[in-house]
Amino acid sequence: MQSEEIQDAYPRDASNWMRVADLGAVERTREAIERHGISTVLAENKAEALSRLKEMIPRGSQVMTGASTTLDEIGFTETLKLNNEGWKNLKGEILAEKDPAKQMELRARSIFSEYYIGSVQAVTEEGEVVMASASGSQLAAYAFGTKNIIWVAGAQKIVKNLDEALKRVREHSLLLEDKRMKGLGYRGSVIGKILLFERVGMGQKASLILVNAPLGF
Repeated sequence: MQSEEIQDAYPRDASNWMRVADLGAVERTREAIERHGISTVLAENKAEALSRLKEMIPRGSQVMTGASTTLDEIGFTETLKLNNEGWKNLKGEILAEKDPAKQMELRARSIFSEYYIGSVQAVTEEGEVVMASASGSQLAAYAFGTKNIIWVAGAQKIVKNLDEALKRVREHSLLLEDKRMKGLGYRGSVIGKILLFERVGMGQKASLILVNAPLGF
């Protein structure tokens, strides 16, 4: 989505939501997130983000992804389709299955994939990660199922606190996602579920790649 399209998509003052956080805010956020048990990786651009992400997923691993404009923008969605890395592409298997009952079974299994890759709507300087979803399909994996979570997020998603995070979700992310879905011929989007992720647990590992560029919603 081009910047002029984004400006048309949300209220007059919402361009603030696309401003990349300064280095001080990035460092405060990184320190807070790591205190909560979430590893962080800093990347300067899309290419570096993709390179670092690929390095973090061992060859032969099961990989599932949530729908993510950010993953599209850094090239990971296409990388996974080409699958030159030797991963087991669970998303591809789900989409290839035409039997609805079998497809639903594959979706349920994918919650427990070895690696679940996606993005988030907001990250607070206090170390909280916030995700919103219409269906909630990926949130179960983040909350409990998958062994390894990797999120990729542009540094424009850093906000001061949880109140600002929820405001960003409702005033910015939802509007852009609604516009995107309508552009694809669907009715639009809603906020069905919101997950506040504060700490890892139950043997999970979580990592966040923060990119010094505006990516996704």
